[in-house]
Formats: sequence, structure tokens, C-alpha cells
Amino acid sequence: MAMCELLKDLREKNHLTQEELAERVLVTRQAVSRWETGETQPNTETLKLLSREYDVSINTLLGSPRKLFCQCCGMPLNEDGMISREPDGFFNEEYCKWCYADGKYVYQSKEALLDFLIEHMPNPEGLTAEDLRSQYDAWLSQLKHWKE
Repeated sequence: MAMCELLKDLREKNHLTQEELAERVLVTRQAVSRWETGETQPNTETLKLLSREYDVSINTLLGSPRKLFCQCCGMPLNEDGMISREPDGFFNEEYCKWCYADGKYVYQSKEALLDFLIEHMPNPEGLTAEDLRSQYDAWLSQLKHWKE
């Protein structure tokens, strides 16, 4: 769905007029109208306000152009409900809600996450714990969180 259609759909689903939405996100009614016709798009700060207003990620507002995945564990973030949030309620599209919660990282070290994965992830090939650790470590080492 195009961004203009999505913005109109979200506004209507939330039973808001263009004027009501404009007041909530600090723009004019004309700006909302131009977004919904595809003439213009909201700026970054307004996207943040729309994200909060509609409780959807910015990626969703943009039509999901990026394939998001957690930069801690590598899990695909296919739904907004899987994406973590900052303490102020804004989405943090870098992490899943299981690796980053209430403004804090759940796993304090890569070793702690590796221990969790080895204990809880399926092992259909019957690999040894050492082989699993090696595979998971190679994957995790490519993610932004563990490169820093």
C-alpha cells in the first residue's frame, strides 16, 4: 500500500478528521490533505508523531521498505508487535522486544545470549552444544549490537 493510502486509512480507522489529526501532529489540515493525495510526505519529526499517534512503526508508515531484523539476536521483525520500544513509547526499530525492553538490553553479553539460544532454540540436526555455539556466534558477530 502506498504511503498516501496508508496514512488516509490509518486516519479513518482511528475516526479522525484531517483537522483533528493535524492538531495532534502539529501541522495544518492542508498538510494532512497533501500527504493523503501523495503530493508531499511527512518529515522525520512528523513521522515520529504519527508513529506514536497510530501505534505503528515508522517503517510501517513508509510502507515497510526495509526488512527489519533485531541487531542483537537477528530475529526478523515482521510485525510492529515484535519491535522494541523506548521508555517514552517510541519504537526502536533496531531491536526485538525480547532483546531490548524498558530502555535496557536484556542480554548483558553475547555469551549470555548464546547460552539462551543453545538452551531454547530447536536443534533438528542434533549438533553438539559446541557446534551450535560456534554457528550462533558467527551469526551474532555480524549484527550491529555485537560489533560495537
